[in-house]
Amino acid sequence: MTDTILHRLHENGRIRPNAPAYYEKIGSAWVPTSWQEYTNQVRQAARALVALGVEPGQNVTILGFNRPEWVIFDLACMMIGGAPAGIYTTNSPAECKYIVENSESSVILVENQSQWDKIAEVREDIDCLKYIVLMKGTDIDDEMTLSWEAFMAKGDEVDESIVDARMDTLEKDQLATLIYTSGTTGPPKGVMLSHENLASTALNAQGLIDLVPSDRTISYLPLSHIAEQMFSIHASITAAYQVYYAEYSPQDHLNANMKEVKPTVFFGVPRIFERLQAGVAAQLSQSTGLRAKIAEWARSVGTQVTALHNKGQEPGAFLALQHRIADALVFSKVKEGLGLSEVRNLIVSAAPISPDILHFFASLDLPILELYGQSEDCGPSTTNRPGAIKIGTVGQAWPGSEVKLASDGEILVKGPNVFMGYFKDEDATKDTLEDGWLHSGDLGKFDEDGFLSIVGRKKEIIITSGGKNIAPKNIEGALKNLDLVSQAVVIGEQRRYLTALLTLDPDAATKFAQEHGLEGQTLHEHPKLREHLQKEIEEKVNSLFARVEHVRDFRVLPRDFTVEDGELTPTLKIKRRIINENFEDEIESMYEG
Repeated sequence: MTDTILHRLHENGRIRPNAPAYYEKIGSAWVPTSWQEYTNQVRQAARALVALGVEPGQNVTILGFNRPEWVIFDLACMMIGGAPAGIYTTNSPAECKYIVENSESSVILVENQSQWDKIAEVREDIDCLKYIVLMKGTDIDDEMTLSWEAFMAKGDEVDESIVDARMDTLEKDQLATLIYTSGTTGPPKGVMLSHENLASTALNAQGLIDLVPSDRTISYLPLSHIAEQMFSIHASITAAYQVYYAEYSPQDHLNANMKEVKPTVFFGVPRIFERLQAGVAAQLSQSTGLRAKIAEWARSVGTQVTALHNKGQEPGAFLALQHRIADALVFSKVKEGLGLSEVRNLIVSAAPISPDILHFFASLDLPILELYGQSEDCGPSTTNRPGAIKIGTVGQAWPGSEVKLASDGEILVKGPNVFMGYFKDEDATKDTLEDGWLHSGDLGKFDEDGFLSIVGRKKEIIITSGGKNIAPKNIEGALKNLDLVSQAVVIGEQRRYLTALLTLDPDAATKFAQEHGLEGQTLHEHPKLREHLQKEIEEKVNSLFARVEHVRDFRVLPRDFTVEDGELTPTLKIKRRIINENFEDEIESMYEG
């Protein structure tokens, strides 16, 4: 029998039928669903999809925030030999249409009226689409649309044996799911992941960080992204741990949800940890006198102990005693405030994170495992792991995978996590997959212990008019380390010198305005701000790099980059092309004359 996520789901339903599989918040209570009921829900949805005509090898799409219905529908499609494809909730009607058409989806699950409206706007132009299914809580009178309840009832028309027969024919190298890239370099491509890709990656994740049934996590990042799918769906089923679905609008509810749930496993993108760090740093900065000295001492102890743990070592008796005192006085209070009082594993991925953020959390006894990868290898290429963490690197090769560098420094990956290719795009597949090796497009270097550092991205290398090749990643990272800076984008392609677009951190900007008597003024254009930033860039950024890599000019933008304006992907990576277009005037002003 093929070992798939679906077979593991059934096994959980058999051996731990009454244990909680997932929770959703209804009113003020977190309401559990057991593994047996979870399995039954997926089977009923699978029968319903068969009733709607979904055949093996066909695909469906999902458009909505993280909810049980999202995952049930996703697994149901895989169970009957199809492949689901998630669509980001921030996508426009035209972008939704592209993915539905490209995936040849006949059924789409949507969350609510506003997401239904997007599909309704374009459905007349989508020949393949036959049905729209709604998640719970929405009912629309439309001949093409089914409520969740009506959809699930359709399953009664199909015998259980058909689902069993479909599942029994699943092969490990068969397409299981489509992950559409976030479109930083052009139209999204459908990354084809097989059942083996999902199953092996989840199993290796379980072993790597010792996931157990008593673990729990919060599902809040877009489920269209493979990393969130891995933690919310595949690893949770493999290790049989509990998933709590965050309340809608995580920016408003995430901290409250974390305090209620107390996750033992927490996955975040860099921006999440940046926001958490800013909040904690602001609170610590209010401490004065003895309190401030105790916090400083505790963080020094935390840094020492975490440094030992990162190397798989334990502190001596005296340092261990200091650590227990520091925990009672400082760490436990910080962790409780963040909802991380019981966390065992903190993981960050999807974009580069500043080492300063990692050092900050390490000083509070909260080590973070930085992981590197892409959709094309099911999420992980390399990872730091408990007892083997080097801050500033993205760790060692993922278990079962080989990672090496090409002659030009490009990172290449081979293993059971590497994808099948791009859906209906042979040219892109040939460009990315060669003899089983995934060409990541990223540039890296290894240290003597096999820890990988990311140098930059091949397609983002800036070539100045003087012919110098410059990777902007590290320069942007140094700029983002400045207290006032939220985002930074370095410019310089075919230009004489480098410049930068900067956005302001709202809290730091407010503090700066208060300290300099600038409240109510247009801060981003103010000479005092510019003078301050110019000095900071010279002393803390340019001093770190060769002369050709110095930032010679900059513009502070009136707002931060947003997903809505197309400048960030849903996972908060910057889209350079869009930023260049949206702020063309500001860029050109730095090169006039």
